[in-house]
Amino acid sequence: MTAGGRRVTVYAKSTAVSGTPVRPGKTYPLSSLDHLMGRHTLHLVFYYRPGPTLDRDGLKESLSEVLSHYPAATGRLSRGEDGGWIVKCNDAGVRLLDARANVTLEEWLGSASAEEEMELAYWEPMGDDPSIWSPYYIQITEFEDKAFAIGLSCTHMHADPTCATLLVRAWADSHRRACIAYAPFLHPPAFLPRPDPRPSHPLLSLKSSSAPFASNSKMSSATFRFSDLAVKSLLADLQPDASPFSALAALFWSRIARAAGVPPGPGELTLVVDVRKRMHAPLPHGFYGNALHFSRARADLAAGVAHVVDELGRHVAGLPEDEVWAAAEWAHERRHRGEEAFQMYGPELTCFALDHLMAYGAAFEKEGEGGRPAHVSYRVGGAEGEGLVVVLPAAEEGAARTVMVTLPEEVAKTICRDDAILRYGPTVMFAGRV
Repeated sequence: MTAGGRRVTVYAKSTAVSGTPVRPGKTYPLSSLDHLMGRHTLHLVFYYRPGPTLDRDGLKESLSEVLSHYPAATGRLSRGEDGGWIVKCNDAGVRLLDARANVTLEEWLGSASAEEEMELAYWEPMGDDPSIWSPYYIQITEFEDKAFAIGLSCTHMHADPTCATLLVRAWADSHRRACIAYAPFLHPPAFLPRPDPRPSHPLLSLKSSSAPFASNSKMSSATFRFSDLAVKSLLADLQPDASPFSALAALFWSRIARAAGVPPGPGELTLVVDVRKRMHAPLPHGFYGNALHFSRARADLAAGVAHVVDELGRHVAGLPEDEVWAAAEWAHERRHRGEEAFQMYGPELTCFALDHLMAYGAAFEKEGEGGRPAHVSYRVGGAEGEGLVVVLPAAEEGAARTVMVTLPEEVAKTICRDDAILRYGPTVMFAGRV
C-alpha cells in the first residue's frame, strides 16, 4: 500500500509491543490538561543520515525495549467511571509501519512539500471502538541512501511535544545501549487542584464558548531554518538581550499580521509554553502527558518589531505560577462537568515556544559516530484559523532556530517571499507550491 504519494511507499503494517509485560489491571487516567487536547494530534519526523548501527531490524528491537518504560503508550483508551478517558495498560502495543522512499535524504529535504512530509508520519483517527485503536503510530522510512526518517504520530491527549520528543530520545538511548537520560515520569495527579482552588482562565473560557470555527481557506505550511549567525543578526537588529524565541515570534507575528491585512496597532497573540520547569516544585523533564499553558500576549504592532520583542519577552518571563494553577483547576472543573474538548490551537494566531526541546539529543549512534538528527519537524493536527507558528531548535545549535508555520494559503505564500524575513537568509523547506 502507499502512504498517498509516489515517492513514499508503506509496504508493511504491524504492531510493536513492549519487551516486559505490564501487571494485569494497571490503568493510567489522563489528566484534565490532557483532556483539553482532545481535538488535536501531534506529528513528529526525525531525519537521520546513514550510520553503521542504523538499520530497520535494530530499530525495531530497541523500540520494543523502550516501550517497556511506556505502558501508557502501549495501552488502549477507555472511559472511566467519571466519564473521563483512562488508558488500560494492556500491552496492546503501538502500530508500526515500514516504508521506503525512492529518493535520497538530501534530495527529500531539498524538494519535499509539507504534504509529502506528512507521509512519513502515518496516522489513523480514532474509530468507533477505542479499545482496538492505537493512540500511537510509528513509521520507519528508509531512503535510497540508507538514511532513515522516524515518524511518530499520537493523540495530543497522550503527549505534548516534550513528552513525545523524550519517547524518541529514550528509544535512541536504548538503541545505543545507554541509560535512558530522561525516563518517563507517569504521575497524573501532578496538576490536581490545590486545597483552595481558584479556577479561572478567561482565554480558554472564551475559546470554549465560541462557535466551532469554519473556514473555506486552505491551510499551507512552510519551514524556515535560521542559522546561528542569522538569529544573532536578528537579535542585534532588534534587541540584543532578547531570547531567540521572542525575536522570531515578534518578527513572524508582525509580518503575518501585515500579510493578512491586519491594520497596524494594538494586537494580541496566543502563546503556548511548557511549564514543567516553571513551577515552584518543578516537574521532571520526563513528566508524561501535557504540561502546556496557553496565554494571550499584547503589543502595539505599529510601534515596531523591537517593541513587540520587548512585550513578548516580558510576558513569557513574567508568567505567574498562580495563573498556571488557575488554568489547570479550570480544566479540572470543566472535565468533571463532562464538557467536550474544543479547539485549543486557533482560530486566533498562535505561537508555540518549543525551542527548549532536546530533539537533537536523540542520537541512535554511539558517541563519536555521529547519529544526531539531520532535521526534526513538528506539526499539530487540527490547528486552523489565522495560523500557528512553532519555534524549534535547529541542528546547528547555539542561537540557530527552526520556525514552522501553518497559515492560510495566501498568507503563507506572502510570508515565504517576505523580504523582512528572507533578509536573514533562512533556508526555506517543505514549502511545496507555497
